[in-house]
Amino acid sequence: MRQSEIMDSIIERAQGLSQTVALPEAGDARTLRAARMATDRKIANIILIGPRDAVHTAAKDKNVSLDGIEITDPADDTIQSENARLFYELRKHKGISETEAEEVALDPLYCATLLLRAEKVNATVAGAVTSTPKVLRPLFQLIGVADGISLASSCLLLTTSRTHMGSDGAFIYADAGVNPEPTALQLSDIAIASAESARIYLQAEPRIAMLSFSTMGSARHPSVEKVIEATRIARDRRPDLLIEGELQADAAIVPEVAAVKCPLSEIQGRANVLIFPDLAAGNIAYKLTQRLGGAGAYGPLLQGLARVGMDLSRGASTDDICNVIAIAAVRSAVPQ
Repeated sequence: MRQSEIMDSIIERAQGLSQTVALPEAGDARTLRAARMATDRKIANIILIGPRDAVHTAAKDKNVSLDGIEITDPADDTIQSENARLFYELRKHKGISETEAEEVALDPLYCATLLLRAEKVNATVAGAVTSTPKVLRPLFQLIGVADGISLASSCLLLTTSRTHMGSDGAFIYADAGVNPEPTALQLSDIAIASAESARIYLQAEPRIAMLSFSTMGSARHPSVEKVIEATRIARDRRPDLLIEGELQADAAIVPEVAAVKCPLSEIQGRANVLIFPDLAAGNIAYKLTQRLGGAGAYGPLLQGLARVGMDLSRGASTDDICNVIAIAAVRSAVPQ
C-alpha cells in the first residue's frame, strides 16, 4: 500500500458522510485554505467560527473564496444567547455567573465547543494557532470523556513506506500530546482508546504493544513495572484485545527481533498500535519517525472524548488541516 493510501481511504470515507466540522481559527490563512479545500472536495460541511467581518476580511486578504462555507459569529445575538445559557447551565456549579458565561460564549473556541455539545456540529478542529492546553480546556470542561474511559488522550496516525510493518506501513502512536506522566491505569485507558482508533483509521484489528526499554522482564525499573501493570489492567478490562507488554520498540515491530527477544509473543513483531510509557517518549518518537523516517504524521488526534474534538500541531500545513478535518468527519460518524 502506498504511504498516502490510508489517508486517501479516510478522505473517501469522509466524502460519503456529510458531517459538519467547525473551525474556530477562522483568521488563520492555513485554516481558511483548508476550509476551502475540504469544501471543494466535499470532505465535510465546514463552519468557520469567528467575527463575520473579520473572517471575510481575512479570506479576502488571503484570496480565499468563502462560497459554500458557513460562518458563525459568536457575537450574533441568538448564537451568543444560546451558547451563554448552555455554558451557564453546565458550569454554574463552578461558580460561573451569567455575565461571565456571556463573555465566554464570545470566544470562538468555546463557541465551537458549545455547538459541539449542543450537537449542532459533528466535530471541531483547532490548534493551528492555539496551544494544546487551550484547545483541550473547553473540550474537557464541556464535552468530557466517553463512557468507560477515565481520561482523554491523543494518538498519532503515522503512515510510512515500510509496508511490511504495522498495517501496510501505518501505525497508531499514543499518547503523544496530552498526558505527560500517565499512571498504569491511565496507560490502560490509552491502550483501549487507541485500539478503537486503529479500527477506525487503519480499518484493521489492533495489535497493541505496551512499550518500554525492557522486553518481557529483561530489565527492572519502576517505569518498567508501570508498563507491566498497565498491560495487566488493560488485558483484564478488555480480554478481547491483543495487548502485549512490556516490549522494546524493535521487538514490537520487527519479527526477526521478536523471535529472539520474545519468541512466545502473540504479536510476533507485527504491532500496529504503539503505546508509549509517557508523553516525552511518544512525542519524541513520532517527530523522529516523521522527520528522519519521512513518515506522514496526522494529529495529535484526540481520543476518549464523548464527542469529537481534534487538536492540531501548530506546525500544521493546509494539507495537514484538511486531512484532520477528514479524520474528524470519519471519527464523528462512529458512536463514541
